[in-house]
Amino acid sequence: MEWFYLVVAGIFEVVWAIELKYSLGFTKILPSLLTIIGMFTSFYFLSLSLKSLPLGTAYAVWTGIGTVGTVVLGVILFKEPIGIMRVICVVLIVGGIIGLKLITIK
Repeated sequence: MEWFYLVVAGIFEVVWAIELKYSLGFTKILPSLLTIIGMFTSFYFLSLSLKSLPLGTAYAVWTGIGTVGTVVLGVILFKEPIGIMRVICVVLIVGGIIGLKLITIK
C-alpha cells in the first residue's frame, strides 16, 4: 500500500506544479487554491508512504514522478521544447525510479 501512496503523492505533485504555472504567481484564485490543495494532498500521501518506505527512496521516487510528469505535461500543455537530450534525461530519471523500486525491500 505504501507504494500506492507514493504514486498518488507523485501525481499530486504534478497537479500542484501545473496549477502553480496556471496561477500566474498566485494572482489567479482557482489555480492558486488547486495548487495549495495539491501540495497538501501530495505531502499527506508522501507522509503515509514514509511510514514504511526508506526516506531516500521515497523522496527520490516522489520527486522523480513529479519531474517526469511536469516535463511531459509542460510539453503538452505549454508547448515547451522537447529534444533528444531532454528525452534521454527523462529516460534516465525513469530508470532511476525503477531501480530504486526494484532494490527496495517491501
